[in-house]
Amino acid sequence: MSALDVAHFKEVLGRYATGVVVVTAMTREGPAGFTCQTFGSLSLEPMLISFAAKTLSNSWPKIREVGVVGVNVLRDDQEALARIFATSGVDKFENVAWTPGANGAPILAGALATLEGRVEVVATYGDHDVVVVAVDEARTSSGEPLVYYRGGFNVLA
Repeated sequence: MSALDVAHFKEVLGRYATGVVVVTAMTREGPAGFTCQTFGSLSLEPMLISFAAKTLSNSWPKIREVGVVGVNVLRDDQEALARIFATSGVDKFENVAWTPGANGAPILAGALATLEGRVEVVATYGDHDVVVVAVDEARTSSGEPLVYYRGGFNVLA
């Protein structure tokens, strides 16, 4: 067993499979978004979701300022999108098909599911902000989810 350090901590947490989402918003500078694997349902009444965003990322501060978001649950054939939206310093929306949601947030074409909502609470813990969103819209489509496990993208067998 390794001593508890960052590398070991990441290895242990990597044993937990998660879905992959892209959080989006329409900012003053145009569409913005980032890949996120720390996402989940928080409450049914009221309908709340949560996600974690790196506090000092390039995209999250712009999205936070807007106060409304789209959450795009990626389908198993959308690994390329996950990688694009995980990259800093590029035009993430170049050649990416999307339409504006009811709240203006970009909804990515082909997403397995989408949610739109209002940011209700942001709390900073360590190097991340934990965000609570009140859901106003939710849609699904057919397909299987993209999964993140042990440091890589996978599909369900």
